[in-house]
Amino acid sequence: MSAASPVAPAPQANPFVAMVAGEASGDLLAGLLLEGLRARWPELTCAGIGGPQMARHGFHAWWPHHKLAVHGYGWEVLRRYREIVGIRNQLQARLTEHRPDVFIGVDAPDFNLELERNLRTQGTKTVHFVCPSIWAWRAERVEKIRASVDHVLCIFPFEPELLAGHGISATYVGHPLANVIPLEPDRIAARNALGLQPDDRVLALLPGSRESEIRHLAQCFFKAAALVKQAQPAIKLIVPAVPTLRLAIQSAAASAGMLDHVQIVNGQSHAVLAACDVTLIASGTATLEAALYKRPMVIAYRMGWLSWQIMRRKQLQPWVGLPNILSRDFIVPELLQDRATPHALASGVLQWFDDLEQRSAKIAALQNQFLTLHHSLRRDTSTLATDAIEKILAR
Repeated sequence: MSAASPVAPAPQANPFVAMVAGEASGDLLAGLLLEGLRARWPELTCAGIGGPQMARHGFHAWWPHHKLAVHGYGWEVLRRYREIVGIRNQLQARLTEHRPDVFIGVDAPDFNLELERNLRTQGTKTVHFVCPSIWAWRAERVEKIRASVDHVLCIFPFEPELLAGHGISATYVGHPLANVIPLEPDRIAARNALGLQPDDRVLALLPGSRESEIRHLAQCFFKAAALVKQAQPAIKLIVPAVPTLRLAIQSAAASAGMLDHVQIVNGQSHAVLAACDVTLIASGTATLEAALYKRPMVIAYRMGWLSWQIMRRKQLQPWVGLPNILSRDFIVPELLQDRATPHALASGVLQWFDDLEQRSAKIAALQNQFLTLHHSLRRDTSTLATDAIEKILAR
């Protein structure tokens, strides 16, 4: 009788999936991933660090995601270092005692890669969702990725080949937001939901989703908005605020004398981007969201002096904003650090409004570029990611 063929291990019926998402954008991505995991394994258990989007899919948050929302270097990190390391140590101890079938770190590489490496050493399978941007800066991080993860779920099409060159297994799953955001956003419906009129001229201000971003950017954004209003009084201003940062945003608006001239809404960033004509926006995931909504934008960023000096030395490309990085061109303006003055920001915003008024070919070309980008990122992310995770579980 011939020898029996090897039998692949059966997929885990109801896996325990541990996850960490460290800020609002990570919570959104993780929520979309959890939707696919829950469809494959309706009774799975999922816990760790996360936010409201994850909670909608039955995630148990042992700590809220905003506990990890810190950015930069120097004092901005040092003042939170002990708390964040304490959370990571407690989480690792908990996951060592009750080992998950797989750990999925969603973005937040400074927190997750260290945790993933320690868990992987103990035998836990690890997946990292969103490749750290080693193609943009901190290329040395690739060694840590290789030591920390069994597989990377990539949201940009060029990343798996790059990682394969370093011996790291990866799958391109598309960008989840490209499926959530329609190819042709319904501006009228969004404006109705926000109490705006169809013919209003609307500027959206998105100064960030982290406390440090609000501290460095919000007042500058509101001062720029005051100059925009001075030049074109009819323009309406709207700000989507992370609820925990609403008071800080209101304070910044008041300091700039703009509190009575701006509409601040809790969350609803997608509705705001769908409704606006132009956005003044902090560099980060939100800039890609703005591109998917086909909105002209001015990208800005400011951070502490030490953080800026370190970041600029590690930067590998001339672009910072995701729409520019993916297009490999400055298709929208970027104003960073000392260049991000209220006058410069206002000037950039007003140029877009002038182009809109003249129905400029520049706007049409930009929107076509954004549409091409949207198609390139549009995949069945939940299914592709879940398939990859299932293969990891079956090993």
